[in-house]
Amino acid sequence: MSNGFRLLRVEYLFSVLVPCLLSIYLNNYEIIAHIWILAGFAFYAITGNTLNDVIDMKDPDEKETLKRVEGYDRKEILTISLASFLIGTLCFMKSIVVYPILGIYLMIIVILVIIYCLFKSLVIINHIILGISHIVLPWLMIKINAGDIVLNFFPNLTLSELLILLSIASVGYTGQMLHELIDGDSLSKLSPRTSQLVIWIASVTSLVITVFSLIVTQNIIFLPIIFFPFGILYIFRKPRTDL
Repeated sequence: MSNGFRLLRVEYLFSVLVPCLLSIYLNNYEIIAHIWILAGFAFYAITGNTLNDVIDMKDPDEKETLKRVEGYDRKEILTISLASFLIGTLCFMKSIVVYPILGIYLMIIVILVIIYCLFKSLVIINHIILGISHIVLPWLMIKINAGDIVLNFFPNLTLSELLILLSIASVGYTGQMLHELIDGDSLSKLSPRTSQLVIWIASVTSLVITVFSLIVTQNIIFLPIIFFPFGILYIFRKPRTDL
């Protein structure tokens, strides 16, 4: 059973749901009204994790993946991925019937995740794709599901909320880079000096966005976000090979 949970990587579900939960919290929406959206993204997270393993298990250098999928063949994992995708899609259908535009947003997310899984070598671009599919679009889907839209297509974002979303997305982008370095994924293929430079650029960018947002909105919610890029900058004050 524990090996099965390791395969599904259920511990990552909360991180996938965080953008949705933040959108609900910051807009004072009722969480029960979005429970099917949350369930859909939970199953889609399992879909993404297992599809990623189906692709990575062909690489003999992916030792962590090979250990996690030990005892399963590719067809079994692909079946789990497809089943999760179908269940997740069914969870979304109730909201899509009310707001058909959610179907378009969902298709964009699916396409972006597939691109991410297939083209991991596109280091920097791929992280942008991941940020859009995992943070920005889920956040916007919650707003659409709440009926908070303009022109029947675009979510109604205030300046403060837009800046919060940009800050979280930029910090998440930097955090994902750090995560890949620790796991020995695509970014680790770069030289230590190049990796340090990429991390520094991403961290400084997220820091500038967050500080600017704090000054413009004077919203204290940006204060804790500032500490993340500072921490990453400190970790990479010199090139690292020992993560």
